[in-house]
Amino acid sequence: MPAFDDISHTIQLAIAPVFLLTAIAGFVNALLGRLARSIDRRRSLEELLPAYEAGSETVAHMEYELTLLARRINLVMWSLGLAVLSALFICLLIGLAFVGAYIATSVTRGLALLFICSITALTACLLLFFREVMLAGRAVQHNIRTKRGA
Repeated sequence: MPAFDDISHTIQLAIAPVFLLTAIAGFVNALLGRLARSIDRRRSLEELLPAYEAGSETVAHMEYELTLLARRINLVMWSLGLAVLSALFICLLIGLAFVGAYIATSVTRGLALLFICSITALTACLLLFFREVMLAGRAVQHNIRTKRGA
């Protein structure tokens, strides 16, 4: 049976990963908001598209935006997946820390590996998010240029 001091020390060490888990949850919430807005915009454009004459400049602009939206949705989905994967690694890390304290075994390599995996997934998530934001900016610039030309 582990000593009370071992468990309380493990709880203290688990605080930092819990804060990271909270940050990831907030980021997932932000990504879900971006995904919902992109899907809503795509649906709106798809509903408007049949009202315009095929081959017109307006249809070309709408199709360009639809293409960008499809890419953005894909990037957000991958970013979400990586954020969830990162959070799962953090959960496993916390669980392993408590198992290590309970059975009084050194699990430092496993903890380090899980932390590295979590941070790697989170980094990839953030890079995909950055790419999605850049595409959103491109869509805005395209819309501004389109309105000036009209």
